[in-house]
Amino acid sequence: MMPRNQFQRMVFAFLTVLVTVHAYVFYSLYVVNGNTLMNLTGEDSVIHAINAQGGVYMFGRMLPIWAVILIEFCFAYFLECVMGSPCSFQLASRVFDPRRNHPMIFESAIICATVGLMCPAMSFLAAWFYYPYYQGFCIWTLLANWLKLVCLNFPFAFFTQLFFIQPFIRTLFKLIFRRDLAKRAHLEQEMEKNQKRVKDEIDAIDSIMKRVDEIKAELEEEKKNLLN
Repeated sequence: MMPRNQFQRMVFAFLTVLVTVHAYVFYSLYVVNGNTLMNLTGEDSVIHAINAQGGVYMFGRMLPIWAVILIEFCFAYFLECVMGSPCSFQLASRVFDPRRNHPMIFESAIICATVGLMCPAMSFLAAWFYYPYYQGFCIWTLLANWLKLVCLNFPFAFFTQLFFIQPFIRTLFKLIFRRDLAKRAHLEQEMEKNQKRVKDEIDAIDSIMKRVDEIKAELEEEKKNLLN
C-alpha cells in the first residue's frame, strides 16, 4: 500500500530511514570494519573496541554511536524526502504504469529506483563524514573512498530493502494507517460502483436510442410501402 498524501509520505520516509540507518551503522561497524577495530584495539568484541578507542571516527574526531546515528539519520531523512521518494516514483512511472501493472511490480520498481539514488548519495556523504582528515585532504582519495563505499553498500542496500526493510515498513505502515486505508478502500469501492452504475445507464440509454432509430426506420419503411 502506497502513501496517499504528504503526511503519510513523511511518516513512511521516517520509518524507512529510521530502520535503514540503524541497519547501515551495524553493517558498517560490525560487518565491514569489525575485525579492523578489534585488531587495532586488541578487544574481543566490536562494541568493546569502539568504547576502547573513545567512539566512532567521524568528522576527524571520535563521536559516540548515538551521535553517528543521529547525524546520518538527519541527512538520510532530508535526502529521502527531497530526492529519494519523489524521484524514485517518477523513475518507476516511466517504466511501469501503476494503474495497469501489478502493485508488487510497481512497488519493487520504486524500491530499486530508491536504492539506485540513495545509495550513491549517502555513500558520497559518508566519504566526507569518515574521511581520514588527519592524513590531509586529497580529492582523489575522497572519490576512491566514495567508489569503495558504493561497492560495499549497494549489495547490502538492494537486498535488505527489497526483501526485509521495505516489506517490514509497509506492513507497519498498514497497521498505523489501517483506519485511513480502510476508509480509502471503501471510497474506492463506492467510486467503482458509481462508475459501473453510470456505465450501465449509458449503455441502457444507447440501447434505447438504437431501438428508437430502428423504430423510426421501420415506420419510414411502412410509410413508403403505403404510398406505393
